[in-house]
Amino acid sequence: MSILRKKDHYKIAWLPGDGVGVEVLEAAKIVFDKLNLNAEYIHADIGWEFWCKEGDAFPQRTIDILGNVDAAMFGAITSKPMKQAEEELVPELQGKNLIYRSPIVRMRQLFDLYNCLRPCKAYPGNPLNFKENIDIVVFRENTEDLYCGVEFNPVPDELIATLTKLSSPFSKFAELKGNEFAVSCKINTRFGSERIIREAFEFAKNNGRKKVTIVHKANVVRATDGLFLEISKEVAKDYPEIIYDEANIDAMTMWLIKNPFNYDVLVAPNLYGDVISDLTAQLVGGLGFACSANIGEKLGVFEPSHGSAPKYSGLYKVNPIATILAGKMMLDYLGEFEMAERLEKATAQVIADGKVRTYDMGGSSSTLDLAKAIAEKL
Repeated sequence: MSILRKKDHYKIAWLPGDGVGVEVLEAAKIVFDKLNLNAEYIHADIGWEFWCKEGDAFPQRTIDILGNVDAAMFGAITSKPMKQAEEELVPELQGKNLIYRSPIVRMRQLFDLYNCLRPCKAYPGNPLNFKENIDIVVFRENTEDLYCGVEFNPVPDELIATLTKLSSPFSKFAELKGNEFAVSCKINTRFGSERIIREAFEFAKNNGRKKVTIVHKANVVRATDGLFLEISKEVAKDYPEIIYDEANIDAMTMWLIKNPFNYDVLVAPNLYGDVISDLTAQLVGGLGFACSANIGEKLGVFEPSHGSAPKYSGLYKVNPIATILAGKMMLDYLGEFEMAERLEKATAQVIADGKVRTYDMGGSSSTLDLAKAIAEKL
């Protein structure tokens, strides 16, 4: 994962976002301070507050900061349906036809953070483990597929005309008006598919992993998933030492629960990767343990997989381990391998000890209590 950018001093963008994102990044900072990472943490605005006040949840000033840092830590953001988003704008911005888009999706596309890497590892002593010794890594293509943002609601007349020219069952659209249905485009490219698949095989090769499983639905979604599967088979030929495997997304959700030890590295288009990584996260304790990296050629953004959890905002209740382990991933990315190893060991020790646990683990410790316990083990 690292591109060996180790330096004497780092610039790290700090994007708390909304809700509990603020609290989990506060917890992560406690750990980084104890590690003595020589870094400048640059606050950057992102999230619902800036949509409401400015009509932009991902302001240009934040984009400029991200273009001039070594890496970024991201908390969480709140997203709401478009109608509600419009209603929550300040009065002077309402009626201006502003479109809300998830800032993290925009970030991934703008900076081409194509590799969403999500390790799911069962740490001994975690009472939430489905089974001990699960260790699965998910590679999710992060910029294409159904998340590419090409959507229509209402549907323009020229698109309706195109659909009606297609064979059944599309003829029914001739009778619909543009505001009576919506269209989202699923777009997979050869370039985008090949690079994420190759990342997965390279990871397996370099980390002693034995098998790569391709997750798809090519038997039904024949064009886009068919392309993804075709390219997977081509790339696999370059790695004869790695076992090549493939599975439909629906069957995959069953087999992962039945026998998670059959799987090692999973790689999938964007939507399936999102689904599978949440499932594998639950196998090892839930979203409180699910760290995530968004990596491109020039930037890595590291985050917990969970959302902003507004009902817990300000309570300092949520588990910060996902964010702290995302910090471990950032250290690996920066080439700070010794620090990364120390951080993971300290986290594992606190989990195993079982003395400091947040509510999800059956305890009553706060977000910051858990972070301080990990810091003390460093």
